[in-house]
Amino acid sequence: MTENADTIRILIVDDHMVVREGLKGMLVGQPDFEVVGEAPDGVQGVARAAELHPDVVLMDLRMPVLDGVGAIQQIGQRNISTHILVLTTYDSDSDIVPAIEAGATGYLLKDAPREDLFRAIRAAARGESFLAPAVASRLMGKMRAPAEEQLSAREIEVLDAVSKGQSNREIGKNLHISEATVKTHLIHIYDKLGVSDRTSAVMAALERGILRLG
Repeated sequence: MTENADTIRILIVDDHMVVREGLKGMLVGQPDFEVVGEAPDGVQGVARAAELHPDVVLMDLRMPVLDGVGAIQQIGQRNISTHILVLTTYDSDSDIVPAIEAGATGYLLKDAPREDLFRAIRAAARGESFLAPAVASRLMGKMRAPAEEQLSAREIEVLDAVSKGQSNREIGKNLHISEATVKTHLIHIYDKLGVSDRTSAVMAALERGILRLG
């Protein structure tokens, strides 16, 4: 049988079999969709993308072996001709921004109505961006935020270490900086987050999606 040129070939990458089966069940009902493969982690997802060259990859983010962002990066580095639509339950800045920066075409949440999913897949196949409303709002908010309120990569490293209960001395040793430099970073962090102590800084960072547990 000759394949329809308008058919959108889809690869599903998600570590939950129930999710993969559920997605396949939804997608097969659309005449222009064809699920050509699936993978339970990022490593296998990259391999299947290289093998199948699907039009669209539905990519989960938090997976074993290799997460979604890593898989997106590897697909880009290998110049695999496909468009990636992130499909996840997570909408924090620490999830959204790395995925978009890695090269995702769109970002949709798993609780989205199925019609939104169908529209997102068709948009991705055309190379067009499709962002869940909540994701678009977060990105706009981040872009509008004053630069001085955004933590640097080093400040996030320091704050992450604080969240793990490390002392200033331990943080300095692990990051190869002086204890005085750690204290300076903390002062800047407190100022940017509008807090006055370590615990409040960690809580504020978790609430804003700068840090995440686990």
